[in-house]
Amino acid sequence: MSTPVVDFHGHLAVPAADALVAGTPGLAAELAAEQRAHSPASLTANRAQLQRLSGKLTEVAERLTDLDAMGVDIQVVGPMPMHHYWAEPDLAVRLARTVNEAVAAHCAQAPERLYGLGTVPLQHPDLAVALLDEAITEYGLYGISVSTTVDSRELADPAHDEVWRKAEELGAVVFVHPWACSLGERLATHYLGNTVGQPVETTVALSHLIFTGVLDRFPRLKLVAAHGGGYLPTYAGRSDHAWHVRPDARGCAEPPSTYLRRMWFDALVYTPRALRRLVEEVGADRVVLGTDYPFDMGVDDPVARLDAAGLSPADRGAIAGENALGLLLKGQIR
Repeated sequence: MSTPVVDFHGHLAVPAADALVAGTPGLAAELAAEQRAHSPASLTANRAQLQRLSGKLTEVAERLTDLDAMGVDIQVVGPMPMHHYWAEPDLAVRLARTVNEAVAAHCAQAPERLYGLGTVPLQHPDLAVALLDEAITEYGLYGISVSTTVDSRELADPAHDEVWRKAEELGAVVFVHPWACSLGERLATHYLGNTVGQPVETTVALSHLIFTGVLDRFPRLKLVAAHGGGYLPTYAGRSDHAWHVRPDARGCAEPPSTYLRRMWFDALVYTPRALRRLVEEVGADRVVLGTDYPFDMGVDDPVARLDAAGLSPADRGAIAGENALGLLLKGQIR
């Protein structure tokens, strides 16, 4: 039998988690920032999209029907990337458990086809470590989804080292997916906050992880970046140049581009040319399929787009599913 096709980038809505934060000052501040960072037209389109996609974001039957239509055998399902990193400890624990239980229950309805990622409160690293262990060993999840910043703190902040250490120990996937953009109002018009801002956020987050030596300290961390890793893979030469000529850019042991082959990237870069370039820069063994299901910035023909790139059969097979299964099955805890 051929290797299953694996989509590493699907989303689940968790209404019970939304109910926990409803009416809180933290959510009010989050929504106010969202209002400032989007035009009225974008806010209207976003609300309409969430209403239209509510079934796809919650119902297993609809998800499986769509996966069949896309030619996808297995999907990695993570929560919508709203981690509410502002939450105080008690609420943060309840949120994480609510989300993780929901992801596990959703995937349990089709365990051969749906593999879950959870969330942890990175703003409270000690709690995050315990909840990561719980997510993997008790709920049967395969890792966690994280945003690109933690309430304005970088993922690369040393405060998170204990979380990355635990992820290494468990063999857990850490899927980096941006939510919003720190450039805020500057990108509010014409949906630039997503089209430009989210790739920027990923580029900055990954650059911090590289330049500060996080990947030197945790070389077995299974880091997977959404949206092709943003702009980093195709412009890493500038980072390498800085590393060679600037002593203040020497926070990592090797040239920054070296670390592109120590992480993984989803193939959601839209065009055959962009996918070929991504493979050229990071290696076919470091790319997995990603659809961003079910949102409009995603794709519903991932296999056709992969085939259009004209890669070798070996590279095509690696990206279609072999790499993803290696990440997931090696990280399975029993």
